[in-house]
Amino acid sequence: MARADAKTAVLADGLRYKSKVSGSPFAATTSFGAATMSCFMCGKHRARSLMGTRKVLGKSQAVCSPSCKGLDEALEAAAAAAAAAAAASSTAA
Repeated sequence: MARADAKTAVLADGLRYKSKVSGSPFAATTSFGAATMSCFMCGKHRARSLMGTRKVLGKSQAVCSPSCKGLDEALEAAAAAAAAAAAASSTAA
């Protein structure tokens, strides 16, 4: 999801980011469930389906579910399993 760093320069008319790509890396999606939110605890953007709510400072906030560290480990394990399955299917063919 990371983009190449944009080269910036202040032009004579005061404009910046002449070469910057427009838009947001968190573009709006067509379905509400596919939208992302940032976790109140770790700040990472996650799909809403991976978030839960927890009372923090007296208000319900969106946080990673079950925990930020647990979700990172689960996502890494799933990515490793998918890579292993892709490697196995490419060698079998």
